[in-house]
Amino acid sequence: MMFAENSGVLTLARQNHKQSTPSEPAPLTRAQMRRLAEFRFQQRKFLHFSSIAAEAAGLRAQQYQLMQCIWGMPEELDPTIANVAARMLLKHNSAVELVDRTIDQGLIRRCPDPTDHRRILLRMTPHGEKLLASLAAWHLRELEETGPELIRALRRVLLTPPQIPNGHNANPSPTRTPTRIDASRVARKAR
Repeated sequence: MMFAENSGVLTLARQNHKQSTPSEPAPLTRAQMRRLAEFRFQQRKFLHFSSIAAEAAGLRAQQYQLMQCIWGMPEELDPTIANVAARMLLKHNSAVELVDRTIDQGLIRRCPDPTDHRRILLRMTPHGEKLLASLAAWHLRELEETGPELIRALRRVLLTPPQIPNGHNANPSPTRTPTRIDASRVARKAR
């Protein structure tokens, strides 16, 4: 498998041949796989907490994420459905459905853009702001408790040098530089 860039979006493409190519990453060792699995586990623990917290507040996890996305949109971006869809890695029509459900609960609203009347902006309602503030505070508290282990797991993945079969480091330097992927350009295929 390898990543191929297509219109600024990384997509996973399967290769029909089994030979490794220079652009294909080397297979992971069992220890690397365990560190990666531990990191995934720590992520899932936090996401599980987030889902339970949202449900306890009467929301789906994606509705909380939507509200957080609208409220925390970078200053250079307006909170439009297109921008929300891009930042939440959703297809446009899925974002519209999510917005509609959240509007029905009185948490957000659509407003005309004062500078461009062709566009619609998403805004929080006072009730939505209050609920978001409460949920965000609980999330920060959870991160204060579980964040250090999440960070340790990530550091183990990124900073542990790969091992070659004879037990020596493949990279003689004490750490390896992680491959960076611009997350703002990554989109997943909608379900």
